[in-house]
Amino acid sequence: MNVVLKYVLKSLPHHAITNLVGTFMKSRLSKFAIPLYIRSYQIDVSTVEKPLSEFDSLNDFFKRKLKSDARPIHSHKDVFVSPVDGVISQVGRIEDGELIQAKGVSYTVEQLLADPSKAEMFENGSFMTIYLSPKDYHRIHAPVEGTITDYSYIPGRLYPVNKIGVTSIEGLFTKNERLSTYMDTTTGKVAIVKVGALIVGSVQVAYQEQVERLHQGKPYSAVLETIQSVHKGDEIGHFEFGSTVILLFEENQIEMAGSVAEGSSIKMGEPLGYTMKKLERKVD
Repeated sequence: MNVVLKYVLKSLPHHAITNLVGTFMKSRLSKFAIPLYIRSYQIDVSTVEKPLSEFDSLNDFFKRKLKSDARPIHSHKDVFVSPVDGVISQVGRIEDGELIQAKGVSYTVEQLLADPSKAEMFENGSFMTIYLSPKDYHRIHAPVEGTITDYSYIPGRLYPVNKIGVTSIEGLFTKNERLSTYMDTTTGKVAIVKVGALIVGSVQVAYQEQVERLHQGKPYSAVLETIQSVHKGDEIGHFEFGSTVILLFEENQIEMAGSVAEGSSIKMGEPLGYTMKKLERKVD
C-alpha cells in the first residue's frame, strides 16, 4: 500500500493543485465556505480577534489572528515555548546528524537546511517537529527571546505533511519547499524551519515580504541588514494553511520538559522545556 501511495503522491501536480485551490481560497466567493469550515474542524471562534463577518476570504480566515489574551506566553526567562499550535510528531536528540521523520524514517540536518556550515552548529543538538492541521491557528511566533540574524528559502515540492505523507515519502521535509529563520538567543543558535505542504503555497515572515515570490523559485540565503530583536511570543510569520514547523537547538543548550511527548497537543506560548541555565540554578 505504501508503494501505491508513494507513487500517487509523487505523481500529483503539487504546485498546480496548490495554485488552483489557493486561487479559490483567496477569492471573495470563498468567504461563504468559512462557516462550513469552522463546523467541519470544530474551530473555537471565541478566541478569534475579529468578527467572522469581517473576513474577506477563506484564506483570510486561515491566517486569522487571535485575541491578545488567547495564548498566554510562559513568562519565565529560562523557559522556551511552543511557536505554534499543533501536535508534536517527533522530538529528540540529533544523532550522527540525523533527525527522525517517522518510525524507521530519518533525514539529515544538512539535507533539511541545505547548508553544511549551519548543519554543523546543530550537531548532537535537539529537535522538535510540530504538525499544524487545517484546524489550527496558523501564525508562528518566537519560542525564545533573541535576535533574528538570517534566513534561507529553499524551493521544492509540496507533498502533504500529514501522517500519510510523512510515512510514505522518505526525507519529505528535505524535499518540500521550506523557509528557515535563524536566531541568536541565550540558548545558542536556534533554527525555526517552516515547511510548506500541499495547498500551502505561501509561507510569509514578518521580517521579509514575499520571500518565495521575491526569489522566483531559486534557493536563497541572506543575512538581515538590520538585526531584528524579538521577544518570546512575538509573531515572526504565518502559513496560509496547515503545515509543519521544525525547531533545532544546539548541543547542551536546552532540556525538553517531561510533559513533552510525541502525539501530544500543544498551544503557542506553552512551555516546551528549559535552558541549561535554568537547570544549573535548580542544581544550585
